[in-house]
Amino acid sequence: MTDSTIPKFHEKTRDEKLKVLESFSDLSEEDIKILKSEGGISFDQANNMVENAIGIMSYPLGIATNFKINGKDYLIPMVIEEPSVIAAASKAAKIARKHGGFTMEADNSYSIGQIQVVEVDVKFGTSKIMEKSEEIIILANSKSKTLSKMGKGAKTISCKEVITESGPMLVVEILIDVGDAMGANVTNTMCESVASLIEKITGGRVILKILSNYSTKRLVKGNAIFDKEELGGEDIVNNIIWAYEFAANDPYRAVTHNKGIMNGIIAVANSTGQDTRAIEAAAHAYASRHGKYTSLTKWKKNNDGNLVGEIEVPMSVGIVGGIINIHPMIKTCVKILGVKSARELSCIMGAAGLAQNLSALRALSSEGIQKGHMKLHAQNIAVSAGVPPEKISYVIAEMTREGNISVTRAKEILENL
Repeated sequence: MTDSTIPKFHEKTRDEKLKVLESFSDLSEEDIKILKSEGGISFDQANNMVENAIGIMSYPLGIATNFKINGKDYLIPMVIEEPSVIAAASKAAKIARKHGGFTMEADNSYSIGQIQVVEVDVKFGTSKIMEKSEEIIILANSKSKTLSKMGKGAKTISCKEVITESGPMLVVEILIDVGDAMGANVTNTMCESVASLIEKITGGRVILKILSNYSTKRLVKGNAIFDKEELGGEDIVNNIIWAYEFAANDPYRAVTHNKGIMNGIIAVANSTGQDTRAIEAAAHAYASRHGKYTSLTKWKKNNDGNLVGEIEVPMSVGIVGGIINIHPMIKTCVKILGVKSARELSCIMGAAGLAQNLSALRALSSEGIQKGHMKLHAQNIAVSAGVPPEKISYVIAEMTREGNISVTRAKEILENL
C-alpha cells in the first residue's frame, strides 16, 4: 500500500488501523507489539534516560492520514493530548491533495556553534581568528571522525562583536554540517575542543562554548494549494486571508496563530523523539526576526481563486542519535514514516504545521473553533465523569446534541440512563 488516503480510518478498530500501518510501512510483528504496548518502554529503560525516575507517563499516539509531500504519500505518527489536531491535519492534507499536496524543501543540516570570548580586543581577535580559521576547523573536525568521513563536519568560521553592559565581546561561530543528527552533542563537543586554541589565538578568555538553537541555517519551507470549493467557497477563502492578516499584524493574535502551527509540528516531533524545546524556541525567535512577532505562515489567493499557504520555519531535527536510538516506540514511529534523512523529516514536520494552520484558520473563519474541538473533547469529559465504556457513545451524543459538554451534564445523563 502506498496511498495515505485511508477511507474512514477513524472508524476502524485499533487492530484494523494497525493492519493498515503494517501494510503501508512494512511493519514487523515486533513493531506491532511495541505499538500495542503501554508507552513503549519499561521503567528500567526510563530510569536510564533521566535522573530520579519514578514512573512513565504516556500520551496518545495517533496517525494523520492523506498526506502527500513532494509526490510521496505518508501516514504521519502524531503524539499529542489535544483533541481535534490529528483529525484537522488529516482533513487539510486531504484538501491539499487535489492540487498535488505539499511541496517542501529543507536546507542542509547545518548547526551553529558559538564560542564567547571576553576581555579581548575584538578587531584584533577577529583578524587573528580568520587567519587561523583552517587550523580551528581541523581541530574541531578531529572530534568527529564519522562526520569527516562523510564529507560533513565543521565547514566555516565567522566572527561577530556583541556589545553588552559589561563591555564588548567576540563571538566566534562554527558552521557544522551534522548530517542526519540533530547535532547538539557534536556541536558542543567541537566548540569545547577549540576553546583553548581560540584563547591562545585571541589573547582573550572563553566563557560559553555551546550550540545555538536558533537554527537559521536549517530552514524548512514550502507551500500547498487548497481548493476554494473544498474549503467552502470564496467567502471562506477571503475570511481565511483576513484571519491571516490579523496574525501578521497583531502579536497577540500571532502567538495563538503560531501555537496552532506548532500543534502540528510538535505532535510529529514528539512521535519521532525530537528536541521540542529547541524547535519551539527557534520558531518563535524566527517569528520575531524583523523586530515584531508575526505569523510563521503566509496565505493568499492564486489566479484561480484557490487558497495558497506558505510556511518557513527553522527545523533542527535528526533521525539518528539520542533517544531515537533507544526508545522502541520512537524507532517504530520513524519506521512508519519511512524517512531516509533529517531533511525529509523536516519537510514532513513543516507540512504538518501548514496543514494544522489551515484547519484552524478554516474553523475560525466559519463555524468557530469550538464546534469540532468540543465534539472531540466530549469523550475526555465523559471519561472524567466516570461514564463506563459501553455508555460513552450515548452520553457523548446527548451532550453534543444539547451543546452542553461538561462533567456535570455527563453525570446527569448517566444517572438518568
